[in-house]
Amino acid sequence: VQLVESGGDLVQPGGSLRLSCSASGAIDSGSAMAWFRQAPGKKREGVASIGNGLTFYADSVKGRFTISRDNSENTVYLQMNSLKPGDTAMYFCAITSWAARATLAPRLYKYWGRGTQVTVS
Repeated sequence: VQLVESGGDLVQPGGSLRLSCSASGAIDSGSAMAWFRQAPGKKREGVASIGNGLTFYADSVKGRFTISRDNSENTVYLQMNSLKPGDTAMYFCAITSWAARATLAPRLYKYWGRGTQVTVS
């Protein structure tokens, strides 16, 4: 399984970005997908997840970010609005290897992308 993220960019505070993650390979149609992020010197944190028809968000992004999924294209999106400098990080896409509900527990995700950089300044 391979995951390729795209859409990261430099954006001003208050702006918007849409990240995309395309998955290929032997993917379970019921797998959960998620976005995580990591800023320099900080721990990796879960941002948003989608699985089993449900979504789950970190408190820090609720009301600003929206995760969605196109199962026909094995692609997950992260629409990010009202961006803040604190959202600056490398954003990673991840997918579980089995059917799972939405979760931000990183240990449950087997496959990870290489990341796309989001800078809010």
